[in-house]
Amino acid sequence: MRKSLLLVPLLAISLSGCIAKTLVDVATAPIRVANKAVDLATTGQSEADQKRGREIRRREERLGKLERDHAKYSERCAKGDDQACARRDAAYGEIQALLPTVPLEAERR
Repeated sequence: MRKSLLLVPLLAISLSGCIAKTLVDVATAPIRVANKAVDLATTGQSEADQKRGREIRRREERLGKLERDHAKYSERCAKGDDQACARRDAAYGEIQALLPTVPLEAERR
């Protein structure tokens, strides 16, 4: 019986802590949800930098392929292949359209 009487104050103290924590959790839940929504809705600077880097690399790769195609079709055009001349001109047009969108450092490579 004495043991159970000693447990009552301990139980009361521990339950009050649980209740207080629960009240704090309930009170701060809307703020945590709102913060999570803002985090999901906004793009961080590092994410934006990564996305920009991927896009630049994609354009650089496309530019490299077009330059190789242009050289290949130029050789064939010089040998009298009219289709190659048309493809060379199309590749050149696409290169000219793509060049302004690629940073200067990439063009120097």
